[in-house]
Amino acid sequence: MKQRAIITVVGRDSVGIIARVCTYLADNNINILDISQTIVQEFFNMMMIVDVSGAQKGVDCIAAEIAEVGNERGVQIKCQLEDIFNKMHRI
Repeated sequence: MKQRAIITVVGRDSVGIIARVCTYLADNNINILDISQTIVQEFFNMMMIVDVSGAQKGVDCIAAEIAEVGNERGVQIKCQLEDIFNKMHRI
């Protein structure tokens, strides 16, 4: 059964953001199910739905590590389980 998470990436655009995030995901056996990204002037925004069920690490560890990837690239990256994301964004 798939365990879905939402990953968001926000910050100033620069070369390699998508590549670095996708490399982290591939290295941790996390499959991208859907992806949307936009650049408005110099600002980058990406949202991904991923399947973390194949990862050997827990979501808390993944969230901490991918946040550090964001720090290295100068962007903010957040990872939350889909259920938590949906509850936080309910109107």
